[in-house]
Amino acid sequence: MSLVGKQAPKFVAGAVINGEEIVDNFSLDQYIGKKNVVFFFYPKDFTFVCPTEIHAFQAKLAEFEKRDTVVVGCSTDTEETHLAWLTTPKDNGGIEGVTFPMVADTAKTISLNFDVLGGSYSFENGQWSFSGAPIAYRGTFIIDKTGVVRHASINDFPLGRNIDEYIRLIDAQLHVEKYGEVCPANWEEGKDAMKATTTGVADYLSKH
Repeated sequence: MSLVGKQAPKFVAGAVINGEEIVDNFSLDQYIGKKNVVFFFYPKDFTFVCPTEIHAFQAKLAEFEKRDTVVVGCSTDTEETHLAWLTTPKDNGGIEGVTFPMVADTAKTISLNFDVLGGSYSFENGQWSFSGAPIAYRGTFIIDKTGVVRHASINDFPLGRNIDEYIRLIDAQLHVEKYGEVCPANWEEGKDAMKATTTGVADYLSKH
């Protein structure tokens, strides 16, 4: 079931912060009342599409920060593997230079609770089994300052994300919060929004 409109699942897990420090009690709760969060899952460290996305998030980090938003990544790898990848140079396939937190979902419970795990567990004849891929899809969640999920999307493993779209969605969320208007198709910052009324829609459509 969709998490949109609901409180984001809570967790406490190991993570690497600032690209160099392992902590064992990372939680998104630290941002409640302070920051919006883009929380994204990716399949695996030391892979192919994943570093392109992570570097793309890093390249836009200042844009997110201008919008009072933090970026947090997560995969089912260990925090030690995260750290090894974070200290591997970019020209060797690493993500050296990435500074946003990287969460280690080694128990796969975070991926399960956000419903992005690429497979499922079953219990039969007294034994647990797993079918599918025991790694996360490319799930992306925008969480507001109250801890409520405002956007959720999931890409299959080979399909990389468009990072600019999340900036656009945050702009839209901030516009709605500030002005009480709704944002029509293809809306971008600086374009007309509209009132959520029949008259508002008619006025908007008549101009576009």
